[in-house]
Amino acid sequence: MSRYAVANLKECDDVVDGPEREIRFARKQLESAELGVTYERFDPNVVSSDGHAHEVQEEAYVVVSGSGRVKLDDEVVELRQWDVVRVAPEVVRAFDAGPDGLELIAIGGAKPEGGDGHIVRDRWPA
Repeated sequence: MSRYAVANLKECDDVVDGPEREIRFARKQLESAELGVTYERFDPNVVSSDGHAHEVQEEAYVVVSGSGRVKLDDEVVELRQWDVVRVAPEVVRAFDAGPDGLELIAIGGAKPEGGDGHIVRDRWPA
């Protein structure tokens, strides 16, 4: 592993199939065992009906443009540009974009081999 790495988030593969949402993970391109950085984009008024949680990985999300809401377990928090949300691993989270869309940078801690995230279906019914 090199002593540093540079990656352009918009050049990482988009792992979402569909035009209303975009998710680009950079952990592999950054060659990092300790840190994950992800770009997430939601078109205006997109609602994430599914959420996710982790076993051990803590995450923080930075709103870089737009606005929206995040559902954290059963609590809904309004978000605006430059808000930062830290989420403990076990908290189920799901995002809802506002009228101007929502763009986030997610930062995650060390990830166990094979990952530790799991999807929670119908967490935020549309």
